[in-house]
Amino acid sequence: MTLATEVKKLTESKPFYAVAGAGDYAVEKLRELPEQLRKLQSRRYDLVSELPERTRAYADKAEGFARDLPEKAREYADQLGHRATEVYEDFATRGRKVVSKASGEAALELEELSEAAEPAVAEPAKKTRSTTRTPRTTRTTKA
Repeated sequence: MTLATEVKKLTESKPFYAVAGAGDYAVEKLRELPEQLRKLQSRRYDLVSELPERTRAYADKAEGFARDLPEKAREYADQLGHRATEVYEDFATRGRKVVSKASGEAALELEELSEAAEPAVAEPAKKTRSTTRTPRTTRTTKA
Protein backbone atom coordinates (compact mmCIF):
# COMPACT_ATOMS: atom_id res chain seq x y z
CA MET A 1 0.00 0.00 0.00
CA THR A 2 1.15 3.50 -0.70
CA LEU A 3 1.77 6.05 2.02
CA ALA A 4 -1.13 8.18 0.78
CA THR A 5 -3.48 5.20 1.10
CA GLU A 6 -2.29 4.52 4.65
CA VAL A 7 -2.70 8.18 5.64
CA LYS A 8 -6.19 8.32 4.15
CA LYS A 9 -7.13 5.11 5.94
CA LEU A 10 -5.82 6.53 9.23
CA THR A 11 -7.57 9.89 8.91
CA GLU A 12 -10.89 8.23 8.16
CA SER A 13 -10.84 6.17 11.37
CA LYS A 14 -12.77 7.14 14.49
CA PRO A 15 -9.88 6.25 16.87
CA PHE A 16 -7.69 8.80 15.06
CA TYR A 17 -10.25 11.52 15.71
CA ALA A 18 -10.82 10.37 19.29
CA VAL A 19 -7.09 10.70 20.02
CA ALA A 20 -7.00 14.13 18.37
CA GLY A 21 -10.02 15.20 20.45
CA ALA A 22 -8.48 13.88 23.67
CA GLY A 23 -5.28 15.75 22.91
CA ASP A 24 -7.17 18.97 22.25
CA TYR A 25 -9.09 18.55 25.52
CA ALA A 26 -5.84 17.95 27.43
CA VAL A 27 -4.31 21.11 25.97
CA GLU A 28 -7.40 23.09 26.95
CA LYS A 29 -7.23 21.84 30.54
CA LEU A 30 -3.48 22.40 30.81
CA ARG A 31 -3.97 26.02 29.75
CA GLU A 32 -6.44 26.46 32.63
CA LEU A 33 -4.00 25.01 35.17
CA PRO A 34 -1.93 28.13 35.98
CA GLU A 35 -5.07 30.09 36.90
CA GLN A 36 -6.35 27.27 39.09
CA LEU A 37 -2.99 27.06 40.86
CA ARG A 38 -3.05 30.82 41.55
CA LYS A 39 -6.52 30.51 43.08
CA LEU A 40 -5.48 27.61 45.28
CA GLN A 41 -2.34 29.40 46.42
CA SER A 42 -4.37 32.42 47.46
CA ARG A 43 -6.68 30.13 49.51
CA ARG A 44 -4.00 27.90 51.03
CA TYR A 45 -4.10 29.51 54.50
CA ASP A 46 -7.89 29.13 54.68
CA LEU A 47 -7.63 25.53 53.54
CA VAL A 48 -4.97 24.71 56.16
CA SER A 49 -7.04 26.19 58.99
CA GLU A 50 -10.09 24.14 57.89
CA LEU A 51 -8.10 20.91 57.57
CA PRO A 52 -8.67 19.38 61.07
CA GLU A 53 -12.41 20.01 60.87
CA ARG A 54 -12.69 18.55 57.38
CA THR A 55 -10.63 15.52 58.36
CA ARG A 56 -13.07 14.61 61.16
CA ALA A 57 -16.05 15.02 58.80
CA TYR A 58 -14.45 12.83 56.13
CA ALA A 59 -13.60 10.13 58.68
CA ASP A 60 -17.27 9.93 59.71
CA LYS A 61 -18.38 9.71 56.06
CA ALA A 62 -15.79 7.03 55.25
CA GLU A 63 -17.55 4.43 57.40
CA GLY A 64 -20.82 4.96 55.52
CA PHE A 65 -19.06 4.74 52.16
CA ALA A 66 -17.38 1.48 53.15
CA ARG A 67 -20.77 -0.11 53.90
CA ASP A 68 -22.29 1.05 50.60
CA LEU A 69 -19.23 0.29 48.47
CA PRO A 70 -20.23 -3.10 46.95
CA GLU A 71 -23.63 -1.82 45.79
CA LYS A 72 -22.22 1.47 44.53
CA ALA A 73 -19.43 -0.36 42.69
CA ARG A 74 -22.01 -2.41 40.75
CA GLU A 75 -23.96 0.74 39.85
CA TYR A 76 -20.82 2.52 38.68
CA ALA A 77 -19.70 -0.48 36.64
CA ASP A 78 -23.07 -0.54 34.87
CA GLN A 79 -22.83 3.17 34.06
CA LEU A 80 -19.17 3.06 33.09
CA GLY A 81 -19.65 1.35 29.71
CA HIS A 82 -22.31 3.84 28.66
CA ARG A 83 -20.31 6.84 29.85
CA ALA A 84 -17.11 5.60 28.19
CA THR A 85 -18.95 5.35 24.87
CA GLU A 86 -20.26 8.90 25.28
CA VAL A 87 -16.81 10.27 26.07
CA TYR A 88 -15.28 8.39 23.13
CA GLU A 89 -17.91 9.85 20.77
CA ASP A 90 -17.38 13.34 22.18
CA PHE A 91 -13.62 13.08 21.69
CA ALA A 92 -14.08 11.78 18.14
CA THR A 93 -16.39 14.70 17.30
CA ARG A 94 -14.00 17.16 18.86
CA GLY A 95 -11.09 15.55 16.98
CA ARG A 96 -12.88 15.84 13.64
CA LYS A 97 -13.33 19.57 14.26
CA VAL A 98 -9.67 20.04 15.25
CA VAL A 99 -8.35 18.04 12.28
CA SER A 100 -10.73 19.79 9.90
CA LYS A 101 -9.65 23.20 11.17
CA ALA A 102 -5.96 22.28 11.01
CA SER A 103 -6.34 20.78 7.54
CA GLY A 104 -8.15 23.88 6.32
CA GLU A 105 -5.48 26.17 7.74
CA ALA A 106 -2.73 24.06 6.19
CA ALA A 107 -4.50 24.14 2.83
CA LEU A 108 -4.81 27.93 3.03
CA GLU A 109 -1.12 28.26 3.90
CA LEU A 110 -0.16 26.09 0.95
CA GLU A 111 -2.40 28.12 -1.33
CA GLU A 112 -0.87 31.38 -0.10
CA LEU A 113 2.63 29.99 -0.58
CA SER A 114 1.86 28.80 -4.07
CA GLU A 115 0.39 32.18 -5.02
CA ALA A 116 3.36 34.05 -3.55
CA ALA A 117 5.96 31.88 -5.21
CA GLU A 118 7.06 32.94 -8.64
CA PRO A 119 6.66 30.21 -11.18
CA ALA A 120 9.84 28.95 -12.72
CA VAL A 121 10.33 30.35 -16.18
CA ALA A 122 11.97 28.08 -18.66
CA GLU A 123 14.64 29.69 -20.80
CA PRO A 124 14.10 29.35 -24.52
CA ALA A 125 16.05 26.54 -26.01
CA LYS A 126 18.99 27.59 -28.16
CA LYS A 127 19.04 26.26 -31.60
CA THR A 128 22.13 24.30 -32.23
CA ARG A 129 23.69 23.98 -35.59
CA SER A 130 23.40 20.50 -36.80
CA THR A 131 25.59 18.93 -39.37
CA THR A 132 24.28 16.41 -41.70
CA ARG A 133 26.23 13.29 -42.05
CA THR A 134 26.24 11.00 -44.88
CA PRO A 135 25.89 7.41 -44.01
CA ARG A 136 29.02 5.39 -44.25
CA THR A 137 29.17 2.73 -46.76
CA THR A 138 30.78 -0.44 -45.89
CA ARG A 139 33.13 -1.96 -48.31
CA THR A 140 33.45 -5.56 -48.64
CA THR A 141 36.73 -6.85 -49.81
CA LYS A 142 37.04 -10.01 -51.66
CA ALA A 143 39.81 -12.17 -50.71
